[in-house]
Amino acid sequence: MASRSGTRPTYRCTECGWTTVKWVGRCGECQAWGTVVEQGAPAAVRTSAQPPPRPARPIADVDARTARARPTGVGEFDRVLGGGLVPGAVVLMAGEPGIGKSTLALDVAARAARDGRRVLYVSGEESAAQVKLRAERIGALADTLYLAAETDLATILGQVEQTDPELLVVDSVQTVASAEVEGAPGNVGQVREVAAALIQAAKSRGIAAVLIGHVTKDGSIAGPRVLEHLVDVVVQFEGERHSRLRLVRAAKNRFGPTDEVGCFDLGDGGITGLPDPSGLFLTSRDRPVPGTCVTVTLEGRRPLVAELQALVSEAAAGSPRRTTSGLDSSRLAMVLAVLGQRAGVPLGRHDCYASTVGGVRLTEPAADLALALALTGALVDLPLPVGTLAVGEVGLAGDLRPVTGLPRRLAEAARIGFTEAVVPTGSLSEGGPPPGMRVHEVATLAEAVALVDRAARAAGTTDRSRPMDGSGRPVETVAARDA
Repeated sequence: MASRSGTRPTYRCTECGWTTVKWVGRCGECQAWGTVVEQGAPAAVRTSAQPPPRPARPIADVDARTARARPTGVGEFDRVLGGGLVPGAVVLMAGEPGIGKSTLALDVAARAARDGRRVLYVSGEESAAQVKLRAERIGALADTLYLAAETDLATILGQVEQTDPELLVVDSVQTVASAEVEGAPGNVGQVREVAAALIQAAKSRGIAAVLIGHVTKDGSIAGPRVLEHLVDVVVQFEGERHSRLRLVRAAKNRFGPTDEVGCFDLGDGGITGLPDPSGLFLTSRDRPVPGTCVTVTLEGRRPLVAELQALVSEAAAGSPRRTTSGLDSSRLAMVLAVLGQRAGVPLGRHDCYASTVGGVRLTEPAADLALALALTGALVDLPLPVGTLAVGEVGLAGDLRPVTGLPRRLAEAARIGFTEAVVPTGSLSEGGPPPGMRVHEVATLAEAVALVDRAARAAGTTDRSRPMDGSGRPVETVAARDA
């Protein structure tokens, strides 16, 4: 019987590299649709051994000074990187268009050039003249900062050999293409080839490289997922388009922590670091307002004091509306349900709106208690006492659960003038409250609502009558009934 000739085709996912013997519409590894394509079976190749160009050395003899991080001059960026840029490291800076990636990269390049380093800035989206205009606007001019407007990979590698920089910036990796790979710039094959070539050049020459990348509509980095695995550091920009605040966090970092966050202010004069951004998330007012409560969130290891605002109104018709800005809508729905069932706060027939101040986004459960107290204050039209904040996670049984890093949170709140705090019971078992702050420990959400309600009425902050519910009766919380 004659043997069957020819190669058996295989199918490979262009996103994660998963292979299968038959075509499927969805990748079985990364669950991406339409990424599985046919490939011929590779021929079996055996790699023969050859003498290494550099023999292996004992670890004690390896000089680690060449791999130490060098500060960029941008303090908030160095915080995220873990001290600065490491020679030979490749940093992927990702974010939405217009969020400030190019501005920050140009500022870092100029500061490195002023520090005596040779820097090559490659722009694939703008001309060299346009980059210079932006550099003049933000004050990022330096004698050893070289500009090149190129989109061909071979030309960029030639610029690297000719310039011999210590820092390379490529803006952006999706605009660069290689003549050796078919397809338009930005597709899977092109991005993989471009990234691999730039990474190889950076590693072999000891150049610190910053690659700027775009993100897709769902917030993930455009291009293949393997790009995130190839680079050493992945830095992501976050922020609302209508807000000047920008948060920069490390999603991956081989040389430092991944729980640090840098805060920046993006303005007409460029992007500047904010070593103390807590004041951006608070509202300045002469007297307390119903429906507001302050909490302290942890962004990485940094405590940020933020204000939550809530508005409650009688539903006009149909099902009540639930609208959030800067908060998770599912957390709002859960807090409303617990308030109604466990704390006696009837919000089922009301439209509820919740928002944060300053464009910050709060996702951790530690903001649950502040959200609940803000909603309760908006319902009964009673503001919280001046200088009061709340930190705690709300459970479905109405209990309050301790959160991590509470001493650090309270110390930051006391530093900017807060004097009262409502926290879950047992949160301060490791130490007492910071000087000048009185801490109230409560076990359940109902106790927290009652405590704050009594304190607010004792302070006499309002003379308004209590609002009515859907049946025309005054709204009563647990605190009001106990009083």
